[in-house]
Amino acid sequence: MFTGLVEAIGVVLSLESRGEQACLTLEIPFAAELALGDSVAINGCCLTVAAIAPGCASFDLLAQTLRVTSFAGLAAGLTVNLERAMLVGDRFGGHFVQGHVDGVGKITQLDAVGQDHVLGVSLPPEVQRLCIDKGSLTIDGISLTIAELTPSGAVFWITPHTWEHTHLHAAALGQRVNLETDMLAKYVDRLLEARR
Repeated sequence: MFTGLVEAIGVVLSLESRGEQACLTLEIPFAAELALGDSVAINGCCLTVAAIAPGCASFDLLAQTLRVTSFAGLAAGLTVNLERAMLVGDRFGGHFVQGHVDGVGKITQLDAVGQDHVLGVSLPPEVQRLCIDKGSLTIDGISLTIAELTPSGAVFWITPHTWEHTHLHAAALGQRVNLETDMLAKYVDRLLEARR
């Protein structure tokens, strides 16, 4: 379980293909604090630490993970958002994030407005139907509030802190991003569908 509050930014060292699977190795600021088997949300996707070396850690990517996330487009030098699993008793400042990617969108807008930025993201229909104005949506592991729903996406206002402390300051138009909808919306949708 995560909060969607990005803890640090990591750098991709390599994405090594292993048939239908892959191994992702990242430079991680808190690598020395990790243990084998720990969970880390990488761009919002919960992955398990498979190997540790000084300053870095590796994660095995299943074929399913490569299919449903934006990870296939990662390359050496790109940055990713990182968050370790939440600790019991810590403050909970974001929203409930499971690290399960529900879909992939694309950045459609990235504009500076005063000290803030406006981020537009396209949403696939299965994600869009679970979103509401002022609701929560996780974009590449960042807990964000939807400022406006559009017919094919959502718009977010990004504060200076979020801009500087996530990979958004290095993002580009057309970049693919991982999406996770609010957990409560998924449960309500499932219950209503079962009643139909």
